[in-house]
Parts: sequence; structure tokens; C-alpha cells
Amino acid sequence: MDHKVFNFSAGPAVLPHAVLEKAQSELLSLHGIGMSVMEISHRSHHFEAILAAARDGLRELLNVPQNYQILFLQGGASLQFSMVPINFLAKDGSADYVITGAWGEKALIEAKRCGHAEAVYSTAGSGYRSVPSDGEIAARPDAAYIHYTSNETIEGVEFDHDLDGGNVPVVCDASSNILSKPIDVEKYALIYAGAQKNLGPSGVTVVIIRDDMLERVPAGQHSLLDYRKIAENDSMLNTPNTWGIYIISLVCEWMRSQGGVQAITHRNEAKASLLYEAIDGSDGFYSGHADPAARSKMNVTFRLPSEVLEAEFCGDAATLGLEGLKGHRSVGGIRASIYNAFPKEGVERLVEFMKDFADRNG
Repeated sequence: MDHKVFNFSAGPAVLPHAVLEKAQSELLSLHGIGMSVMEISHRSHHFEAILAAARDGLRELLNVPQNYQILFLQGGASLQFSMVPINFLAKDGSADYVITGAWGEKALIEAKRCGHAEAVYSTAGSGYRSVPSDGEIAARPDAAYIHYTSNETIEGVEFDHDLDGGNVPVVCDASSNILSKPIDVEKYALIYAGAQKNLGPSGVTVVIIRDDMLERVPAGQHSLLDYRKIAENDSMLNTPNTWGIYIISLVCEWMRSQGGVQAITHRNEAKASLLYEAIDGSDGFYSGHADPAARSKMNVTFRLPSEVLEAEFCGDAATLGLEGLKGHRSVGGIRASIYNAFPKEGVERLVEFMKDFADRNG
């Protein structure tokens, strides 16, 4: 490597350096077998061990009860926007959606193609700056499920609690904050997450689903859209993303070496605090998008006094090795994504640059 780069991209995002080094060392010959993980059969005992390591690693780190299945799918979280209603929203049924950002919006659009789905809570009117407080939302008793996104990457808002659906199954898109803090899995009927934030590379999606939900899947479903059939075939109804699952197994190994989810949580809180303190202490030069109570610890979003300055900010930052800070194309501004593997040193460098940039342009 010619120079050190800190990757603030929202995803695909930074991976642990130790994971990349181990994957590099095993790229040509997995465990000395003379074949790459990308060459071995997904039916071989070599891959069976990798699949078990990834599944067991996630079960341990997230404390997933035995009455939940952990599946590895393809199609990203976006396919789950469709799979969830296809499996659980009957034509004569209804589903509730909590909308706190762009990804929740997209999930609702896909659900409406399958049946009656509606937003029972939305912060669109205030520009997606907040999330509901604990206990504020009550799902309709007859809803098939209630769906929410625990962290919205574009707007930078995050729930600080697990949504309680009462007797209604809770479905959560946890793509951008899974493994970043403890969650009470037993409060959920289904959790899904694209891997490319905290779990591994793009191209593999994790689904954690309770056994009773599998029993609700209607008969005659298209096989690759059928959670029950995928579970019955141990995530190998078709050829899985062997490379992606391998990297997830290494990320789980790395997480354990770091002290698990609790230790990572403390690091994430410290990194986010540094950035928000820099924003709040800038005398208004930087302004955070999210309300303080809803600020994401994964995606820190903020604005500068003008779009011209924002473009200059990103350009100057890139010359210093601070990459990927441009906000999502739909909203602009600045977005610093600081997932589990992002080093505190990178946040410190960004804070130093922010102070210098404000001094020069304030």
C-alpha cells in the first residue's frame, strides 16, 4: 500500500484489516488444501465447515436462541423488501411499516405490490430527522407484521431501542447496525441484513428467522423466495456466495478476538461521540442532520454552510486520505460512516481536518 486511506464509505464499507490479511493468505489455498475458497464445491466438507463457522459465530455474538434459523441469501436487503411480504402478507391481510428514512420508504413500496401495507408512523414530513421513542408505536392487532429499519444510512438516524410489537411479529432491516450493539433477538420474528456494512462483503444477506414464522410460509411459493425451503436446504437451495460467507466467518472470528459485541459497542460510542462533539462545537459551521436523540452511531450526517463548501470539504479531505465522505446523492451534505471495523484513528484524523477546514473557511 502506497499510502493509508480511511474509508468512510457507507457500503461496501471498510473490513477489518486482520480479516483482509487472513483472506489474502488463504486466497490461493484454503487451509492448505490447494484450492481457493472460491473454487471449492459448496457441497464439500471444506465449505460445510465454513458455513457452520459463520452461522455459529453469528449465533454466539448475537445470542440467537435455538428456535431461530440463520440463513445466508443473495439479492441484498433490497430483495428482502419483497421476500418479507411475499411470504407473510396475504392478499386479504395487512402489514404495518414504520418509516424513518429512505430505506423504510423503499421497503413499503415493495410491500404494497403484494397486499395492503401502510405507514403507521412516518417522519417524512420533518425530513427524517427522528425516530419514535420507546413505546410510542403500537402495531395494529390484526397486522401480519410490523416492519422497521433500525438504522437509516442516508439520513443518519438510528433507533436506540428494540421495537416492541406486542403480539405482532416484528421484522427489522438491521443492515447497517447489526453487530454494532447488543439486540434482544427474541423481540423479533425476522431480522435481515445486507453484509456490506458490518458483516462482510456485498453479495450475501443474513436472515435470522423464528421457527414459527417458517411455518407461516404459504405452500406453492417460488423456491428461491421461500424462507422455509431455504432453511430446509441449509441455505444451499442454490449455490451460495461461498466467498461472502467465508468472509463473514472471519469477521465473526475477529469480533470474538476484539471482545465481542459489548466491546465493539463501547468503541462505536467513543468514535461517534468524537464526531458529534466536533459538529456541536463548531459554532454552527457544521450542522448535524439528525435530532440529537436519534443520532446514528454508524452514519454521521451533517451539512456545511453551502454546497460549494461541501464539495471543497470532500475534495480536500480526499487529498489527506479521508475517502467516501460525500453524502448520498439524494440528500447531499456529508456522511461519515464509521462501522465496526473503522478505526478510531480515522475519526481523530477527520476531526482534526474538520477543525482546520472550519478555521480556514468559517
